[in-house]
Amino acid sequence: MTAPVRFPRFFVTSPAPCPYLPGRSERKVFTELKGPHADSLNDALGRIGFRRSQTVAYRPSCIDCSACVSVRVVASEFVASRTQKRTLDAHADLVTTVCRPWSTSEQFDLLQRYLSVRHPEGGMTTMDEVDFADMVEHTPVTSYVIEYREPSADGAAPGRLVGACLTDRQCDGLSMIYSFYDPHYEGRQGLGNYIILDHIRRAHEMGLAYVYLGYWVEGSARMQYKVRYRPMEKLGRAGWERLEPREQDALIAAAVANPRSREEATGSKDGMPAVPRV
Repeated sequence: MTAPVRFPRFFVTSPAPCPYLPGRSERKVFTELKGPHADSLNDALGRIGFRRSQTVAYRPSCIDCSACVSVRVVASEFVASRTQKRTLDAHADLVTTVCRPWSTSEQFDLLQRYLSVRHPEGGMTTMDEVDFADMVEHTPVTSYVIEYREPSADGAAPGRLVGACLTDRQCDGLSMIYSFYDPHYEGRQGLGNYIILDHIRRAHEMGLAYVYLGYWVEGSARMQYKVRYRPMEKLGRAGWERLEPREQDALIAAAVANPRSREEATGSKDGMPAVPRV
């Protein structure tokens, strides 16, 4: 006889300063992912706006704010813009490898370089190599690290690591948990965009409908890059709904007109908060 599936217990964090909108506070609801049904629970929670951090699934549950909106790209209908086509062409020579969720010193060094430029005041800058190993390896669900490398001179030894993404495979799509890349590499502009575009292509080839990008936060300049991928769906009170073309046009225009500054690059990045204790 099959044991019944237990309904997960949910917890709520204490309010803390919001990492996205100054002067506001954030609160999260979370539950633990464990046991033989962790994948199916992660799938179900992902469809209602939860994100994974190690063995915890969480989503915002702020008292007086709903600015954090879950978004996903419809991979099967995605059409690259001219700029995105140029990005794909520019990085088409990169060697992409799907690796098991096992951390390496090379990945950690790349993460440190990324954080020092893109999120210099974020909480992740204090991570050591053990913390990074926990971030990558403590996963109860189907996960992998996708590496992006320069082609090597001899075609045999691994080339220079220039990007990586910790990714979950869900039943209906790929969830980008955390991506990072070399911010100093002048020969590789737009690596962050390329990693997203590669996930969209990969999801489509795998027959998966979506790529989950986490939370889009209106009013947070460093989150506006997410609106550039069409078609996009956002999660509202009535479920997932597609952004109307005019609405997305306006959001893209605003993102282009107000690129994030050095100051706006500080703080934490969506996708990897501190893991609450259950």
